[in-house]
Amino acid sequence: MAMAAFRREGRRLLLSPVSYNSSFAARSAILSYSELGPMGARSISTQAVRNRMKSVKNIQKITKAMKMVAASKLRSVQVRTENSRGFWQPFTALLGDNPSVDVKKNVIVTITSDKGLCGGINSTSVRVSKALYKLTSGPEKETKYVVLGEKGKVQLARDSKNSIEMNITELQKNPLNYTQVSVLADDILKNVEYDALRIIYNKYQSVVSFLPTVSTILSPETVEKESEAGGKLGILDSYEIEGGDTKAEVLQNLAEFQFSCVLFNASLENACSEMGARMSAMDSSSRNAGEMLDRLTLTYNRTRQASITTELIEIISGASALTGFSQSARATDNIQYRRYACMIKLQS
Repeated sequence: MAMAAFRREGRRLLLSPVSYNSSFAARSAILSYSELGPMGARSISTQAVRNRMKSVKNIQKITKAMKMVAASKLRSVQVRTENSRGFWQPFTALLGDNPSVDVKKNVIVTITSDKGLCGGINSTSVRVSKALYKLTSGPEKETKYVVLGEKGKVQLARDSKNSIEMNITELQKNPLNYTQVSVLADDILKNVEYDALRIIYNKYQSVVSFLPTVSTILSPETVEKESEAGGKLGILDSYEIEGGDTKAEVLQNLAEFQFSCVLFNASLENACSEMGARMSAMDSSSRNAGEMLDRLTLTYNRTRQASITTELIEIISGASALTGFSQSARATDNIQYRRYACMIKLQS
């Protein structure tokens, strides 16, 4: 029986070479698809989506951390900013704030931040500074920039590099105090000649609202001229000056003290606005990262499901092909067996 079966299988393979080749081709096709499936293009696309999801998650963690840091700093800076507003208000009541005064030498003090990722507060300050530069420039006038902050220097240096008289960076590296700002104010007054100092900064109103503000400090000579002309500064004549100081010396001291107080408040206001803007920007970035992560998750699930469905279809198709081949081979065997039986009967 075993020898008969062996001979039968040998005859089947010899008499039906086409069937043997078809079986080999079908198996080769199935093996090729199974080998290409895990390492094919579909697997690479899902891996790319996974990498993108991982990077978006990391970015979301960073933006959430930066939001919490900005929120913690905002509270402390906000309290100091509100307390510093009482420094410059008496000077405004005494000397006034006349931004429309026409003088020959103007110095624009632009206060910006050293770091980015804080919305458009730096661009707003630079845009106001450029507009004020055009208004105060003329054939017999001179206008210079004093820039506080790295971001303002980078933007103004593109088209007004020669007009930048001084540049001060890392002002907010340590917590601001009046002593530090007063030293900085003295350094500015010693290195620039001015008739009017115009300080541009962002005044803090709320976490999502900042008002670009211009404060004007006049030189003692300009203050005296305005006082003699009987303008808004004429009220100074109603005060009595005690001691041995002259009016010019008193005006000089008042101008220096006013500049340091206004600069201190403006630096705190801008720092508070920077923290609020960074907090809002990081909150928006975290929400955008979450929305992008949802879309990537949906894309990944669809791609993965499509890959699984395609592989199942290929497996089922291959199994169906093999089943059909085995049935055809069995039918061929029956035909060959009948022929062999007929040959034996004829021989006998």
